[in-house]
Amino acid sequence: MSDAPSGFDPNNFIHQYLRRLDERAVRLEQKVDRLTDDVKELKLRVSGVEQAVAIQSSRIDRVELRLERIERRLDLVETPSP
Repeated sequence: MSDAPSGFDPNNFIHQYLRRLDERAVRLEQKVDRLTDDVKELKLRVSGVEQAVAIQSSRIDRVELRLERIERRLDLVETPSP
């Protein structure tokens, strides 16, 4: 005699349990896909910011060089004595 209640079908129970696991796996996969897309977008944005910083740094370097030349021409810079 079985200890299972009448009308209990272990195969159906396992089938339902596996279906719920499969649904959870699908939701997790969708979340991972969204996160993957988000990370790709963030990488693109960070790359753009890095490029903008590099451009600004280059511009600042050029301005510094021009300022140094102007200061030398106007004798605003003391030259170190040897």
